[in-house]
Amino acid sequence: MIINFSVSNFGPIKDEVTLSFEADKSTNLENYYVYEPIKGIRLLKIALIYGSNASGKSTVIEALNFFRDLVLNPLEKKTETIKYTPFLLDKDTIEGDSSFKLNFITANTRYHYEVVFNKKAIKKEVLYKYNSNKPSIVYKRISDIEKQITKIEKTGKDFLNKDSVTALENATLWNNTVLGGFLKTNVESTILKDIVHWFDRKLKPMIAPKTDLYGYVSSKIEKGEIHKSNVTTLLKKADLMIDSILFEKEEIPLDDEMIEAITKITTNIPEKEIEEIKTKKKFVSTKVAFIHKTDTVSCKLDYTDESLGTQRFYQLCGILDLLIRTECIFPIDEIENSLHPDLLEHFLRIYLANAKKSQLIVTTHYRELLMNREILRNDAIWFTEKKKNGSTDLFCLDDFDSSVVRDTSSIYNAYKIGKLGAKPNLGDYYIDLENDEEDK
Repeated sequence: MIINFSVSNFGPIKDEVTLSFEADKSTNLENYYVYEPIKGIRLLKIALIYGSNASGKSTVIEALNFFRDLVLNPLEKKTETIKYTPFLLDKDTIEGDSSFKLNFITANTRYHYEVVFNKKAIKKEVLYKYNSNKPSIVYKRISDIEKQITKIEKTGKDFLNKDSVTALENATLWNNTVLGGFLKTNVESTILKDIVHWFDRKLKPMIAPKTDLYGYVSSKIEKGEIHKSNVTTLLKKADLMIDSILFEKEEIPLDDEMIEAITKITTNIPEKEIEEIKTKKKFVSTKVAFIHKTDTVSCKLDYTDESLGTQRFYQLCGILDLLIRTECIFPIDEIENSLHPDLLEHFLRIYLANAKKSQLIVTTHYRELLMNREILRNDAIWFTEKKKNGSTDLFCLDDFDSSVVRDTSSIYNAYKIGKLGAKPNLGDYYIDLENDEEDK
């Protein structure tokens, strides 16, 4: 689970901002919001980020997603550049360094991981492991910018022997993280293996408003990794008149030209399946359909015939099953996309009531949710705001004192009238536009 995540000089974020999941001392909604993975560390299961358009709220989770990709997909050549955009409204930051800091828990152990980088190289990288409340260094890496090589200059006593450190150095290009270098070697390290596993299996890729999860969710249902019965139950509870889900196989005949196109375009089909397609000259696809029932009628509708809201909720039900049954972290941008406000609230209530070891990081414009104090904690609500220099500020509702928001006052009203900031500063309704008169 994430304790906190900090980022600087990334997109509209100039100065370091920190998103924290550490719960305050309040016991409000304790059983719904708070999980204690290690004794004394109380973490929230959700962070809701509000803010106006272009304020940087999506960038917070994009940065976390970029960090994940930086670890799991190391560049293959030292001449390749790290593709990202630093803060562009300051000449010092355009060529300056960017940084990520991640405090997290995996395999019952707390780690602090820090990376400083620019478009050419990972300049500095440090991993700490906590023993009780005291951090000890696992490794520290720097890049020799002139020679374009990686140096692991310090390691902890329980890390790796000298030969393994040398092998890891040689595998880690100056534009790779050490974790990325580890993925390219046969070096054995329980610590590095656990952390890579966390980035790969626990921290999930960001879900954007246009992300189509249909294939992902349907495939995992077929494999049993998402429980079909749970998704069906969730759909039934959503008042969509869906009684059951059908998975129907469809054989599509292929000619040589189509087979060649599939093998060139598709990269995620296993080699064994590719060979089977070539041999049988057909592709077996799966279509999802829903059985709708009323008191008197039953009918089948293909997935594509359902409303966008039903399609979106089916996808989110698969994510919800994973959040409830497993330990994972899902960043979701504009979670309310295509959903009725009541259905969104229903989704969040189910998550908070049933998930135990997972975390949700969501951005949203749905401010009416702030009316429901009975399901909200102040320390779980965050805001992004654009500062005068054009950069992003990130702050928590818990940062405001009681003169701004009392326990009994409306968060919604405070936000709507601007007491919490993070709102667009709009001009008046009148504007002079050039308007060519019609020829008479």
